[in-house]
Amino acid sequence: MLELIRRRFINSVITISVIFNVQLFAQDGTMYPMDAPAEPNAIPLNTGGVEGQTAKESWFRQWGDPMARNITVATLTPVLADPKKANGTSVIVAPGGGFMWLSLGNEGWEVAQALAARGINAFVLKYRLQPTPDSLEGFDKQMKQRFAEATPKPATEAKEDNPRPRWDLSNQLADVEAAYAMMLERADEWGVDKDRIGMIGFSAGAGLTMATTLQSKKVKLAFIGPIYGGMGAVEVPKNAPPMFMAIATDDFLFNGEFGVVKSWYDAKIPVELHLYQNGGHGFGLGNPDRTSNKWFDSFMYWLEVNKLLSPKE
Repeated sequence: MLELIRRRFINSVITISVIFNVQLFAQDGTMYPMDAPAEPNAIPLNTGGVEGQTAKESWFRQWGDPMARNITVATLTPVLADPKKANGTSVIVAPGGGFMWLSLGNEGWEVAQALAARGINAFVLKYRLQPTPDSLEGFDKQMKQRFAEATPKPATEAKEDNPRPRWDLSNQLADVEAAYAMMLERADEWGVDKDRIGMIGFSAGAGLTMATTLQSKKVKLAFIGPIYGGMGAVEVPKNAPPMFMAIATDDFLFNGEFGVVKSWYDAKIPVELHLYQNGGHGFGLGNPDRTSNKWFDSFMYWLEVNKLLSPKE
């Protein structure tokens, strides 16, 4: 039963991530190739490559944000708090992108900088992805095909064996575990409090955060923050960490469902949900004139109340 619930949850996250991203292509399909930006602080995690990957890592810009795809070398980029402000709390940041690209700007580096400004050490995880075609045109075509495969059928036609993308997340979980191990190993150097390491993820990154919590035996998180992630019910481990969630009612991932929140509540583990009137999906730190723009402040207050923003005595 646990395995069935886990698979349904992860596959729903993947499926919906694909649907969402193709919908965005329909709104503005313009993708601009860009040179790979400098990542001077990125540390290779040495977790291996991606089987069947032939295309090289490439970058494009869309909606003004840098995106990377065909990532075969996972890295961790520390964005450390000023030692005068640092409180020891540290966070793995997992950007989203349907496990086919990473929105490293608005869901990665920008979030990490905002965390560091509040005294939190942030570590942007550039995890391995599913292979996509070398050309942007081929990538666009592949996304449309994935959309056709992933679109749910009407309830009268839906079946458990309805073919949808079912992706193995073992590579991504290995990347998280390697990042966590590196943070423990270099804790003194980076000012990481080993008892206050959390993880925050966006969209597919939220799914990876949840998968880490549900599956990994090597990562012990003090708190998690899945932001606009899947809302389906899960089987909560006994040692699951407190959870902060944020999602908007006009996000297709919400759909009036509170399953994951109830799962945490029934397990008697602290959970906080911020359900916003609007914001859509993929809002990162915020979009103009949306109520969801205040989620980061709420997250900071949640950390403060839980005594995670002040150094240990």
